[in-house]
Amino acid sequence: MTYKAIIADDEKELRTYLKTMLAETWSQLEICGEAVNGREALRMVEAFAPQIAFLDIKMPGLSGLDVAKNIAGNCRIVFITAFDQYAVEAFERDAVDYLVKPVTKKRLLQTINRLKKHLQSSPEPPTGLAEIITRVLADLQGNAGTGYRSLQWIKTQHKDSVRLIPVEEVDYFQAEDKYTLVITAKGEALIKKSIKELSQELDPQRFWQIHRGTIVNVSRIEDVGRSLTGRGILKLKNRPDSLTVSRQYLHLFKQM
Repeated sequence: MTYKAIIADDEKELRTYLKTMLAETWSQLEICGEAVNGREALRMVEAFAPQIAFLDIKMPGLSGLDVAKNIAGNCRIVFITAFDQYAVEAFERDAVDYLVKPVTKKRLLQTINRLKKHLQSSPEPPTGLAEIITRVLADLQGNAGTGYRSLQWIKTQHKDSVRLIPVEEVDYFQAEDKYTLVITAKGEALIKKSIKELSQELDPQRFWQIHRGTIVNVSRIEDVGRSLTGRGILKLKNRPDSLTVSRQYLHLFKQM
């Protein structure tokens, strides 16, 4: 039997990547629409009546969770998330399916097998899914209200699997074209998350942005001096690297 699905994500690269992998692994699935935001996703569900919706949680306007609350009775939902472990635990607890960025083929196959099983046993979405999503959303918002919750792991693609790097092992992050370089004592890795995104997700007490393209682990700093142009020159422990500190970030080092 052929099924229909939509993909909603504001990153074109991820939509294309997910669509390609789905075509390779589930030939009976037709991607009938690609949405760049939540409102487009709602319109596509109404227009195409898909059995499945792959929804990015963070989208402009309506979030994936907001969309899911509105369409829960109409189709199966798979969240695409870059959230931290707390969110993943919330989804697992309530049996809501999810894919963590970067999406791997192995993990996608698990989701496909689960979707096939559910669709074959019961074509209609489970009752109460809207209530489950509402509870997950409330849990996430409640957790955000209790204080800052920082990123704990960096997920990097390694061949056909995902490598998890604890943030405390990172010496610094450096912008590299459209990617970000993750520098550790064990080597380097590339991620698609931007410096701006990282600056909003990392613990600001442990990681300082010192340049528009650089975030450093404070515990790795050995000393900081000044160049002839007035910028800071930062040296790291056990590394030959010297990092530039922009004038706008020099105030961070006044108490060191």
